[in-house]
Parts: sequence; C-alpha cells; structure tokens
Amino acid sequence: MQSVASALARLGELAASPAVSRLANAFAAAGHELALVGGPVRDAFLGRVTNDLDFTTDATPDQVLRIVKPIAESHWDIGRAYGTIGAMVAGEQVEITTYRADSYDGATRKPDVVFGSSLEDDLLRRDFTVNALALTLPQMKLVDPSGGVDDLLAKTLRTPASPEISFGDDPLRMMRAARFTASLGFTLDHDTLTAMETMSESIRNISAERVCEELSKLLGSDTPRRGLELLVESGLAQIVLPELPALRLEVDEHHHHKDVYQHTLTVVDQAIDYEKSRGVLSSPDLIVRLAALLHDIGKPATRKLEPGGVVSFYHHDVVGSKLAKKRLRALRFDNDTINAVSQLIELHLRFFGYTEGAWTDSAVRRYVRDAGDQLERLHILTRADVTTRNRRKADRLGFAYDDLEQRIRTLAEQEEMAMVRPDLDGEQIMVILGLKPSREVGEAYRFLLEQRLDDGPLGEEEATRRLREWWAGRGL
Repeated sequence: MQSVASALARLGELAASPAVSRLANAFAAAGHELALVGGPVRDAFLGRVTNDLDFTTDATPDQVLRIVKPIAESHWDIGRAYGTIGAMVAGEQVEITTYRADSYDGATRKPDVVFGSSLEDDLLRRDFTVNALALTLPQMKLVDPSGGVDDLLAKTLRTPASPEISFGDDPLRMMRAARFTASLGFTLDHDTLTAMETMSESIRNISAERVCEELSKLLGSDTPRRGLELLVESGLAQIVLPELPALRLEVDEHHHHKDVYQHTLTVVDQAIDYEKSRGVLSSPDLIVRLAALLHDIGKPATRKLEPGGVVSFYHHDVVGSKLAKKRLRALRFDNDTINAVSQLIELHLRFFGYTEGAWTDSAVRRYVRDAGDQLERLHILTRADVTTRNRRKADRLGFAYDDLEQRIRTLAEQEEMAMVRPDLDGEQIMVILGLKPSREVGEAYRFLLEQRLDDGPLGEEEATRRLREWWAGRGL
C-alpha cells in the first residue's frame, strides 16, 4: 500500500501524461468538469500498474464528442446510451462517462439511465468506496465522499451507500464484491457480507451474460480462491453455479474420502501456478481455470458407498463433462469454451491409468489424438489434480507425468504427431479400392488411422497392402 503522498505523486505523473493533460485542457477550455475516476485512482494507492483510463464529466455524451473529436485519433460511441464515449488520445484508449444518477428498480435486469450533475453524487452511486475516488483535472483535487482512502489503507471492501441500497440498485455488485476481495486481497466488512447472504436471491434479476462476465473476471484474477469461497458462503453460488457448493459432500461415519470442495479449490490454485510456470499459454487462461473449477462436478451424482468404507465415483469424468456443458451453456459461454472445458473434464482421469502399467506407443498416440489442441491444457489440469499430502505418491505421479510428456515429445519429433493422419488420403483410398465417395471410404480411412496410431508411419506401400488385405477380409 502506498502512502497518501506517494499515491498523489503517482497521480500527478499520470495527470501530466500526454493523453490525460490533453483531455484536461480540452474540457477546461470548453467549460466542463473532468475527473479521473475509479480504478486508476485506486491503483495509485495500491502501487499497481494502471491499465485503464476512465474519466467522468458533467458534459453530456454529445458535448463529450464535440470536445474529443478535435484531439482524438479515433473515437467510438458504442456505450453512448449509457453515457460513455470511447476515444484514442495520444495513443491511449480512454473512456469518458457523463455523471450518472440512475438506479435499478429491483425487478428488471437493466437500469434506467439518468444523467447526473454532481461528481459527489456520481461517486456515491458507485459499487465500493475504494472505487468511489476521483481526481479532478486539471485542479488535481482528490475527491473522496465515502472514506475510500481509509478503506484502502484498512484493506476493507465496503459500499458507499448501505449495502442493501447498493445491491438493490445492482445485484451484480455482490459478485463484484467476491471478485474484488480476491483480486485486491481485501476483507469484506460484516454488514456487506450479511447483505450478500440475505439478498443473494436477487442475483436472479441479472442476465446470464453479465453473470458470465463477472465470473470470468473473478477466475481471471491471480488468486480467485477467496472470491469463490465467498460466492459459496453467501449463497450466490447456489444460484449461479450450484455445482460448486454441491461438492461439499457429507462424509458418512463409516465411509471417508477427501473433501471434494477443498480439493477443487486447491486444483484451481495449482492450475494457475502451472499455467504461469509452464509459460506456454497466455495467462490468465479461462479454459484451464473453468476446467479446474468444474472437473469433479460429476462426483455428487456418481458417489457410491462401497463395503469396507470405500467410496467410489465411477464415470464422474463423463457425467461431469455433460454437467459442465449444460451449466456453461446456461451461463452463455461461447461454444469454443464450452467444448474445450467439457473435453478436458472428460479426459482428466485418462492419465491415471499410465501409472498402473506401461503405455504402448499406441496408447500415447491416442492420448495426444484425443486431447487434440487441448493437450497443453490437459497437461496442466492433470498435474493440478494431484493434491495428495502423501509426498511419495505425489512424487510418483509427478515423475510418471514427466515420463509421459517426454514420450510425447519424442514421438512428436519422430512422427510429427501433431499432424497424425493415415498414410493414404481419401482420394487414394477410392482409387485403390475402386470406390466412389461413400460410407465405406470413411471406414477405410478410420482403419488406416488406427493402423497409424498403433504402429506409427507405415509408408504408402505398406499402407496399401494392409488396406487391400482389410478390404478383402471385410468382403468375405
């Protein structure tokens, strides 16, 4: 946490930047107020890099456009209905929003947009005190009507108005509270947490698209665990992601198994660590994190109490894959994300057969083929799924997966596994067997693919021989 003096010094440097100073001078010359607001001001106190330049003003959207056009390289008004104008100024992307005074009616999913006339009123309608900070430009005056600086210093998350009013205005702020608790490392104050618990049902008034966006932002933080725990503790997860609290399975006095809920949170933590340390994927990787979060959601439906205190979860990978696909569709995730996450969940147990006996090269090829372009994510998920406290067991699994990855690399170098195809294509198959495009050509293609996976590259001559032999046998 930066001192107030250090934070103001950082804000002074930001205000002197070409984009900010150019905007400040233009609005002042036009006789309008302008203030840097929210995240950039908060981050100056936290010593964090500022990625967004958000401003607020008393100017209407039309007036903002007239002021910005002469000094901007480009501009856009996609958020104009909500009072927001975007622009590129001095190479920086900025957003300028007219003071707002709107609120939700508690029943609909969108607010009635009402523009305000006061900076203080605009700040008091924002989500949390730490985001209700502004720096007026060019005067360089810090405006903090709700004690946001004190809350920053205390690392406390609190709403400017009473949480009942704030969450009533926009129930999505309850999910945002979970996200900021995770991303900022702050503690939610008692009244705010209580309001989340009592008002959790109102999240149903929010569209699935907005819930999806907020959940994605939470999972995109460096340490989402505390935010996920808050969603469960408050009851929000029971509504937006009920599969997560369902993992808190009761333990029968005669049957014992690891805590699936805590195991899942640990897998998320470890997946993020692997995602960063391996450096192959861009971070944050939403698909990896969703797969880690949902990989065991099939366990409640498949749990079986066996004799001798044993608990089994047979086929929870297949069941979980279907449940994940259904939930992600309900949350309006895109199809590519849905398909990738469900594929990873279905495959996440495949490796554990590797430790039970040596896999043939054919089995390794099939592992790569089935993972397809999700192979690196499957590596991460499978490694992250090892949460045992038994050091010897953990080392054994880790060494086994090291061995599997090495074999994949070796085979890839030898055979260009990423492009595994039969030695003959469809046109060649039709010529050799005298066929026209038909189901039989597909069957022949799949036969040659299996031969390729089993024995590696065959060469055109050997593939032709096996194809003719298979076709003759099939004809008999």
